Amino acid sequence: MLKIHFLGTGTSQGIPIIGSKHPVCLSDNPKDKRLRVSVLVEWEDINLVIDCGPDFRQQMLRTDCTHLDAILFTHEHADHTAGLDDIRPFFFRQGDIPVYGSKQVLDNLNLRFGYIFSAENKYPGAPSVEQHVIDSNTPFLFKNKTIVPVEVYHNTLAVMGFRIDNFCYLTDVKTIADVEQQKLKNLDILVLSALRIDSHPNHLNLEEALEMIEKLKPKKAYLTHISHLMGFHDEVSKNLPSNVFLAYDTLTVFSN
Repeated sequence: MLKIHFLGTGTSQGIPIIGSKHPVCLSDNPKDKRLRVSVLVEWEDINLVIDCGPDFRQQMLRTDCTHLDAILFTHEHADHTAGLDDIRPFFFRQGDIPVYGSKQVLDNLNLRFGYIFSAENKYPGAPSVEQHVIDSNTPFLFKNKTIVPVEVYHNTLAVMGFRIDNFCYLTDVKTIADVEQQKLKNLDILVLSALRIDSHPNHLNLEEALEMIEKLKPKKAYLTHISHLMGFHDEVSKNLPSNVFLAYDTLTVFSN
């Protein structure tokens, strides 16, 4: 059994957006307040985080997470990677933190976080990582689980989703090739990004996400990477199919 914590369900600016007077940004409903997108997946005594954005510290404090077994990175954009320095408390207790990502993602992180990735002239307070290059064609074993990478596209940028047992997490999606859709059969839970109501060149909008869910037919689907332009959580939720839900920060779900 997997336990999935939605650490953040917002888009790159989060909700509320700084200085915005949009009604959703002014909402008092906690479900309309969204940190940058990430999930924590637990099984047995394993804690696996997918993406490590700028709200990572706050998210870890909120879940009372005391150890971290690895981070999987979907892609290199800042809202998915900018919190990497905040692995320090875990590193000080555990040693090098395993990180998994495509060569492109890890090369990018090496440039941006050289003080973490380089062994030369290491600053004593800096964390260190154990790098694992993965690709979309090769499932890999992590602890006692086989993780199946799923390649999607964020306009022209390759993004990696991850299937673990009958759960799959896909963010920053615009298109999914047919061959990758074959990896998404018989899911208990699909987490899929849906940015807003209106169309967008880089992201699925709500209509497109619902069409993809209808095609893939998971038992349940949760929408994430949501902007304020999606609308109020409670209002949008009323009009979704019975097996589709807007995810929200702190939501916890279970998957076989």
